[in-house]
Amino acid sequence: MIPRTVFQLCHVDFCVSLFQRDAKGQWLFEQVCQHLNLLEKDYFGIRFVDPDKQRHWLEFSKAITKQMRSQPPYTMCLRVKFYPPDPAALKEEITRYLVFLQIKRDLYHGRLLCKSSDAATLAAFILQAEIGDYDPGKHPEGYSSKFQFFPKHSERLERRIAEIHKSELIGQSPETAELNFLKKAQTLETYGVDPHPCKDVSGNAAFLAFTPFGFVVLQGNRRIHFLKWNEVTKLKFEGKTFHIYDQKIILTYFAPTPEACKHLWKCGVENQAFYQFEKSSQVRTVSSSNLFFKGSRFRYNGKVAKEVMEQSAKIRREPPEIHSLSYKYKIST
Repeated sequence: MIPRTVFQLCHVDFCVSLFQRDAKGQWLFEQVCQHLNLLEKDYFGIRFVDPDKQRHWLEFSKAITKQMRSQPPYTMCLRVKFYPPDPAALKEEITRYLVFLQIKRDLYHGRLLCKSSDAATLAAFILQAEIGDYDPGKHPEGYSSKFQFFPKHSERLERRIAEIHKSELIGQSPETAELNFLKKAQTLETYGVDPHPCKDVSGNAAFLAFTPFGFVVLQGNRRIHFLKWNEVTKLKFEGKTFHIYDQKIILTYFAPTPEACKHLWKCGVENQAFYQFEKSSQVRTVSSSNLFFKGSRFRYNGKVAKEVMEQSAKIRREPPEIHSLSYKYKIST
């Protein structure tokens, strides 16, 4: 039987057949990028969830089938893996649009935390990008309630979103609204946060995350720790225990399972390599010995942020037509 991968591409189904059982993750990723006509691809990755609900990033250097614990068909998602430090500076609109989709998703799932005024502005930019200028003939009272911007929100916030959309964004093209959305999102403390649930040494719930600017710890809606990447000297895991070292302190947290802890460690290693190093040739293999994954070794094999930005600056082509794609500006939840 030939495995079949069902690939969820933002709001579109994208299916490919794996004709070779040893096809590697890089092959699938290239298929997706070619389908999208995406050149600035190094910010993205392919995510999947195993039968135990543990999330993973598909490793491009390994065979796809060897990374799957479930039976085909396989369902995976294209996601932003490394958030651009300055998303507004991305070279091509297709890249900005895919990052826009990701951050819109982050907002909806409560990962992008912000005060009410910022939330209203971000949601209004989404409205402008997806339905254009306010038109009383097309947009009756309560029209913004058809969109789900956040996990939950008040009627007062909903009214404020509509007010901004009606009065402050008239004339903005979808591209401009998306760009302004990205500029606003990038200023928030939780921009780029992909939270990993953990507990601290006192048993309190916390979320650990890696951003373009460093390592963060969130408790409730507050950022309680922030270490810049050049301050992080080591990342280590032992079973379910995760350690973050800097020159002065060691932070210790506990993941739900050893697999979750290993995933957390690998994400940290990759993010630090991507954002901190000047060249990919400077990246070294790192290890973290522990009882469950004795001798775990891992090396980030992709380009680093500086190389990606330098490569983007060299792109010389007619921008791909993305507004004609069926998934562009689709009202969705």
